[in-house]
Amino acid sequence: MSPLRHFQGWSLLRTSLLIIAAVAVAILWRSDFSVDGVRMVLRTTARTSLALFLLAFTASAAFRLWPSSFTRWQRANRRYLGLSFAGSHAMHALAIMAYAFMDPVLYHSRVPPSTHVISGLGYVFILAMAVTSFKRTAAWLGPRAWKALHLAASYYLWLSFMNSFGKRAASDPFYWPFASLVVAALLIRIVGKARASAPKGLPERGDSAREMTTVL
Repeated sequence: MSPLRHFQGWSLLRTSLLIIAAVAVAILWRSDFSVDGVRMVLRTTARTSLALFLLAFTASAAFRLWPSSFTRWQRANRRYLGLSFAGSHAMHALAIMAYAFMDPVLYHSRVPPSTHVISGLGYVFILAMAVTSFKRTAAWLGPRAWKALHLAASYYLWLSFMNSFGKRAASDPFYWPFASLVVAALLIRIVGKARASAPKGLPERGDSAREMTTVL
């Protein structure tokens, strides 16, 4: 049996957040809770957030294109992957606040004011998607508004990641793989959507309106 069976639902969420938090604490401990350590936590949580976001963002499309035990697990757990992303990015936000508090001069010299607006809207979208990831809140919002919110939010977050990693990739080859993954995720989503729109017989299980309780 697949080892992924141990990481399902809330267990997946708890495990992923515990691992990310443990890594963050270990980084801070080794750096004596310095500004450099906080900046390393920022970079680490940015990457864990990217990985979790892309897994949730491509879940349905990846299963349509490459049905397998992994993509089936990915689609079945997209809500919890999305919530794990939200938790990872909450830790990222805490690291940002710690950075700004510990070294405000360096922070403001490296973070332009426009970033606060872009990031702030991203966090509003993340919170909105997380809150509406459950049956009761999704039903309260309604299918049409739910779909519009999650569609707009997921593509806004994709653009945010593309801007963040693409900008760094332009000057540092280290970030090329990250930027490439962001681009590849969009292509997967587009091709998967085209596959879903093609004429077919019975609808895929799990794609009905009853399954709209998921982030992304």
